[in-house]
Formats: sequence, C-alpha cells, structure tokens
Amino acid sequence: MDLDEVADELYGLRPEEFTAARDDRARQARAAGQRDLAGQIRGLRRPTLAAWASNLLVREQQEDVAPLLRLGEQLRDAHRDLDGQELRALSHRQHQLVAALARQAGQLASDAGQPLGPQAQQEVAQTLQAVLSDPGAAREWAGGRLAKPLSVAVGFDAAAEAAGPQTRTGAGRTRKRKSSSAGTASSSGKSARRSDSTADGGRSRADGKARQAGERTRQAEERTRRDAEEADARAEELKREAEAADGDAEAARSAREEAGERVERLREELREAEREHTRRRKNERETDRTAREARRRAEEAGKRARQSADAAPSAGRGRSGKAAPRGGRRGR
Repeated sequence: MDLDEVADELYGLRPEEFTAARDDRARQARAAGQRDLAGQIRGLRRPTLAAWASNLLVREQQEDVAPLLRLGEQLRDAHRDLDGQELRALSHRQHQLVAALARQAGQLASDAGQPLGPQAQQEVAQTLQAVLSDPGAAREWAGGRLAKPLSVAVGFDAAAEAAGPQTRTGAGRTRKRKSSSAGTASSSGKSARRSDSTADGGRSRADGKARQAGERTRQAEERTRRDAEEADARAEELKREAEAADGDAEAARSAREEAGERVERLREELREAEREHTRRRKNERETDRTAREARRRAEEAGKRARQSADAAPSAGRGRSGKAAPRGGRRGR
C-alpha cells in the first residue's frame, strides 16, 4: 500500500463514501506498522461535490483531457504574444469546450446518483477555465484528485481584455484610414500621402498602446505569480503543520489504543491470577480436609491398637490362674 494507490482509490469514490474509506485505509496502514503513511492518508481531504465531478470527468472522459490541455497551451501562447486574431478564434473554442465538458461532468455526476446544483455546476466550469489559464492547475486537474474547485488566474483574464479590444481598434483604424486615403487619392496625391502618413501614425499609436497593454499585463501576471507563489508557500506550510498535527493526533490515538489494549491484557492477567488463586485455595482446603481425615483415621487406628494391646495381657493372666489348680489335683 502506498499513498498514490490509496489516493487514486479514495478520490474515485462518491463524497459521502470518502471519509469512512479513508479512515479504514489509515487503520490498515497503522496496523501494518506504516504510521507515517497512516498520517498522510488521514491528511487527505474529502472532495467537494464540484471537485468530485471534475475528478469524475477526468476518470471517465480521458479522451477529452488532452484536447483541453492543448487548448490551454495555445491560449496562453496567444496571450503572451498579444495575438488578437488568434485569441478570438481560440476564445470561441474555449467557450464551446468548457460548456460541453461542464455539461458532461454534470451528466456523469447525475448518472452516479449525485446531481449537481447551479453552484456546483458553475464551480466545475470555473475549474475548467483554471485548467486553461494555469499549467499547474492543468496538471492538478489531470491527476483526478481534486479536493476543491480550482480558481482562474487573474492575469489570464486581464490579458484577454487588453489584447482583444486593442487589436480590433488598431485594425479598425487602419481600415478606416486606408478607406479615407483611397478616397483622397482620387483628388490629390498630396492628400493620399497625408492619409498614408496618418494611417501610419494610427498604426504606431495602436502598436504603442498594445505594447503598453502587454507590459501592464506582464506586470499583472508577475504580481499574480508572486502572490500565487506566496500563497502556495503559505498553503504548503499550513499543510505541513496540519500533517504534523494529524501525525501527533494519530500517534496519540495509537498510544491510547495501545494503552487500552495493555490495560485489557493486564485485566485479563489479573482475572486469571484471581482464578488461579481461587483454585489454589480450593486445593489447599481439599488438602487440609484430606490431612485432617488421615489424622483422624490414624488416631482412631492408634486408639484401637492401644485398646487391643491393653486387652491382650488381661486375657493372658486369666488363663494362667485356672491352669494351676488342675495341676495340683494331678499331684494328689
């Protein structure tokens, strides 16, 4: 038994089955002498309904995992490059795929006897959006062991808002000025050159705004990344503290159970000692009775022997007195 094996099993169960199964596996690990593993298993958290549905989607619809991960990579590349046209095309695919997968997750949950409410359905969609925006979230989701829904990175949405409208504005201005330039060219070459110059200036301004937006986006992403790293570090610290507390609690539970078992053994030993004492006392009383009976019989035998011994000389003397006269008579 190892942690990955147990986690895969537990996060495939329905939420209401999770806790009892987790505690059972922890007891098995402790009974096998794997106390560290038992503490780690007890540290696994029961998934929310939305997290369970997301895990169910990954486990039951493996063929949909890779396309979503690839789309996330493409979207992140387009955000970095501020490619508005590509972003618009990918965003359309994004909305379609997220909606379809969220519906599939809801259907799978319903088929498993756990229909999702509106809030849980929204959290599933939010998790899928997070998968598209964050590689770490994508890896976590693909593992199928979520305990809670994932959140969308702030910088991802900011980049979409910055890149999309600015690119469209730049293109619109270019088309407008090209149209104006074409109209003016029919009347004057000088006006055409002026229009071209104006269009170039518009493109330059649009490019400048795009660069500024890109810089703001990168700064926002950097701040978000730092905040996320700090939050992850704090979460990891809290997790370690929780695991340590769980380990201490587990050790205390084990010590309490061992103490209880030892007390029960001692009680059984005491009961056995009392039974042995009772047997010995009974044997002792029986031995005393036997000894007293033997003494009584010996005394009676001795008494009879003495009585017999006392009676024997008297009988002898009586016989001797009668024999003398008979002898005297023979002499006469």
